[in-house]
Amino acid sequence: MLRAFYLYIGLLLIALCVSCATTAPVLYPQSKPVVESYRVVESATVRIAAVGDIMLGGKATPFLARRGYDFPFGDTRHLLKAADIAIGNLETALTTRGEPPVDKEYLFRNPPDITARALRGAGIDVLSLANNHSMDYGVTGLQDTMAALERVGIHHHGAAMDEESARRAVRFKLLNGQTIGCLAYSNTFPKEFWADVDKPGAAFGHEQHVHEDVSLLVKQGVDVVVVSFHWGRERESELRPYQPLLAYAAIEAGADLVLGHHPHIAQAVEKYKEGLILYSLGNYTFGTFSPYVDFGLVATVEFSAGKFKQAELTPINVNNFQVQLQPQVLRAESLEKAFNALRELSMRRGTALKLNKSKGVIELDLER
Repeated sequence: MLRAFYLYIGLLLIALCVSCATTAPVLYPQSKPVVESYRVVESATVRIAAVGDIMLGGKATPFLARRGYDFPFGDTRHLLKAADIAIGNLETALTTRGEPPVDKEYLFRNPPDITARALRGAGIDVLSLANNHSMDYGVTGLQDTMAALERVGIHHHGAAMDEESARRAVRFKLLNGQTIGCLAYSNTFPKEFWADVDKPGAAFGHEQHVHEDVSLLVKQGVDVVVVSFHWGRERESELRPYQPLLAYAAIEAGADLVLGHHPHIAQAVEKYKEGLILYSLGNYTFGTFSPYVDFGLVATVEFSAGKFKQAELTPINVNNFQVQLQPQVLRAESLEKAFNALRELSMRRGTALKLNKSKGVIELDLER
């Protein structure tokens, strides 16, 4: 009897050990409350810096392993650090785990912690995950991405464990009494990456949802509302019809700044009513090599007492055959070439730009 009892206890302990060693099922967390971050900004003027697509991987992986993940930000870090809030689009999963949920030609992932630390060191405060790559390695990849960013203090928005959370804003409360609210949406395929009521993914940019979400922030007293869209056609400077439609809807609901990305090249700038639309900032630092990708933009937009004041657009060389993943601020003839291209696109949208050679930036000509 005693021998049988000890045998039973032994088998029970083995069963418990096996149970503990088995991977637990992933439980999606409940919707989180609005993320709020307090910033030391005492002046009435708030400076928001924005960049486009970021992907520190792909063909760049061996190069970054040698040069370090801080290398890409060497020539432009000062532009982000000078702002009160810096925003970008992270077009990759920060993970070493997960499996692709769909058959997809391009899959991107970067080492989580080293990449997140580099992004934080560059001065980035909030990243949009509303795009066609944040779910490249499934729910596991998305969860790892969010966790890696949170560990270094970078806020994220636009993708989460359900649609409600994906549509939720990140808000920055400033010591000068103002509040900045940031929303993000994706209008790119695959549709399997779009969030739903009980489905993880990116917030799809439905016009009604955009209107509701922006209106809610305005009703809550948010002073400056920034809306990011992942949209348009890759390597196409012409806008798709829905881009102005959504941008206008956001501004008419109360948004002050609309940021676009996905085309990998810069698109038009448009001053619409009291808001500013940057249809595509192009690439920032992106681990692919393409002769069709030449310049991107680092935008610095100023708001005074919650109202748009001015914008400076710094063109950067993002042709990796020339800059090897470290975007370079354009000067001289290259700067003028970028200005002429952007001016022509923006004139079609009824917006005039001017080149400030002394500062090396493109500005809105608000006097016209």
